[in-house]
Amino acid sequence: MILVYVVCKDKEEGDNIAKLVVKKRLAACANLFPISSFYYWDDKLTEDNEVVLLLKTISDNYESLEKEIKELHSYDIPAIIKINAESNGEYENWIKKNTAS
Repeated sequence: MILVYVVCKDKEEGDNIAKLVVKKRLAACANLFPISSFYYWDDKLTEDNEVVLLLKTISDNYESLEKEIKELHSYDIPAIIKINAESNGEYENWIKKNTAS
């Protein structure tokens, strides 16, 4: 199982990406969290209110999931971070059952 951490510009963008990748079974589950972000862009310190999209899927889906996110995302350089994860067996089985490989 992997977690894919994606920062989106707002809830609408996060919702759109989440619904599409779950519908396509590239991810079994998606969660959205509001965040405050601080970063440099164009040599300027920037502060934004953004949304983190956390996707739960299988590692075999990562390349297709990353491609789909890049096509839907509004940022020039979206943060798409793959995190290896372990969970209880029942949940891991549910993830596998609800994703395509």
